[in-house]
Order: sequence, then C-alpha cells, then structure tokens
Amino acid sequence: MKQATLAMAEDQGAGFEQYRRATKRDVFLATMSEIVPWTELCAVIEPHYPKPGNGRPPVGLERMLRMYFVQHWFNLADEACEDALLDSTALRRFVGIDLGRERVPDGTTLLKFRRLLEKHKLGEQLFATVGQVLQARGLKVGTGTIVDATIIGAPSSTKNADKARDPEMHQTRKGQQWYFGMKLHIGVDSRTGLAHSAVVTAANVHDKHPLPELLHGNERRVYGDSAYASQKALIQAKATRAQDFTNQRVRKDGEIDQALRARNRNKSKVRARVEHVFAVVKRLWGFSKVRYRGLAKNATRSFVALGLANLYLARRQLA
Repeated sequence: MKQATLAMAEDQGAGFEQYRRATKRDVFLATMSEIVPWTELCAVIEPHYPKPGNGRPPVGLERMLRMYFVQHWFNLADEACEDALLDSTALRRFVGIDLGRERVPDGTTLLKFRRLLEKHKLGEQLFATVGQVLQARGLKVGTGTIVDATIIGAPSSTKNADKARDPEMHQTRKGQQWYFGMKLHIGVDSRTGLAHSAVVTAANVHDKHPLPELLHGNERRVYGDSAYASQKALIQAKATRAQDFTNQRVRKDGEIDQALRARNRNKSKVRARVEHVFAVVKRLWGFSKVRYRGLAKNATRSFVALGLANLYLARRQLA
C-alpha cells in the first residue's frame, strides 16, 4: 500500500479543512463513482488498450476511463479536461490522482484514448454493456417504446482550413428556423424511461427512417410525436404485435379535431419521458453542439453519453 503524500491528504480532506462542506459536484461525482460498473466497462476496452512492455507504461485503464467520463459530464475539450483536473480537488479525487507522486494525464493522452474508442466503435459496446448491467439489476426493457429525435448543432462557418462546412452534417428546417448538424434518434423504454437503442444520422434524415432500428421487436405499444404519424407499416415490420400509439396530426381541412387532440395529450403523458434523457445529455452535460467533425466521432460520444445518462437516471434504483 502506497503511503499518502501531503497532496493526497489535502485532496482527501484529512480533517484539515474544518469548515468545508460537500458541494453539488462532490455529491455528483461520489454518486457516479459508486454506480458506474467500472469492472464491466473496463472489460470492454481492455482487449484494445495498450499493454505495458513497449515504451512508456500506459496510464491505468480505469483512470483514463474516469478522466474520459469527466470530459463528458463537464463538456470539456481534451486540454481543458487536463486543466480542470489540475484545478479541481473534487475531480482529482474522483479520477484518483495524487499530485505528490504523479502527473495528471495530459490532453494528448486523453485524445489517444478517445480515438481508441472511436476506432474500435467501443461507444456502442459501452452503451450495450450499461444496458446489460441495468437489466441484471432489475431494470428490464418492457413492451413499450418511446421514439424521438433531437438535433445536435454543428458549426456552420466556413472559416476553417478546408473552407467548407462538415460534409457529413446537413441542414434541416424545424418550425420556421433552419439548423445545421446531426440528429440523435433514440428508443426509450416507456416504463423505466431509459434509452435502449440509438441511431446517429445527419440532420436532414427524417425521423421516421431509423424507426425500425429503435425498436427491439417485442413491443406492444410504440409512442412518438407527430413526426412518426401514419408509420404503422414501419412499426409492424419490426414489432409485429405493436400498436401505434404515436401522436396523430389534429388539423384536418383547416379545423382542429378536439377529440384527437385530447387523445394525443393522454399519449404525451407517457411520451414525455423521452425528454428526460435528452435533458440530461443536452442540458445537464452540454451536448447540444458537436465538438468534433464527422458523424463517427460524435456517434461515439452520443452512445457513451446515453449510457451514462441511463446510469444517472437510474441512480436511485442502483444506490
């Protein structure tokens, strides 16, 4: 067992700061440290992670994974994540860094780790592993699925080296406004409110096209907003026993069908649960704009963020 240095003693409190109290960040990190299945997630990455023996020994896998999750939760660039660890006692305590005997992994090390996940498409595997852990803990996928999509913005400026926008992103119109970026499509269990499937596309892809990929096939009910109206054939192509509970368009011949509007309102009481996932990913963790160019890199970030959002939303059941 390593002897604690003065730096580590200060980071751990050690009774020196008599009047310090736990901040919201402290509580959040302590909660996530407890509920994240570190062993299972590290097992997904370990076969691809560098082994000691060739050159400088690699940073511990769990430590890099913790640093990578900090980057997600606080919406940080690679170098900004390094700076945040140097600045914040709470973050160092979470990652497990003792400045008295070791350096914080630099931004380049985090960049290489992120690219490792992108190269082997490990974001999808991490998302699936979280789902398996949650099901093993009793949060099983039921027979109702809510489908929805959200736009993640991308820079539309051409003031860059290529003098062009990201070719894999596209623009779309929503209401009276145009948006440029990508779409994150998700399928959420109607009982638990946790995401069980996801697809990433350019923003100009209509919500209905990835619909079959968002269903697991055992649904009895499928909920969605009016973008999925009249897609019964697409739904039953994947889930033959599913009933279409998507919201229908209420305006016919210039008049509003009040009975249909009332039915939509009742369906929306269930459908609204999908917004909790988007609220965590986009509002709480700041993934409302892409940080990287290309769909593949942002897809990896999306899958990891959804897996972490599932853990966060289920934290009371996992504690």
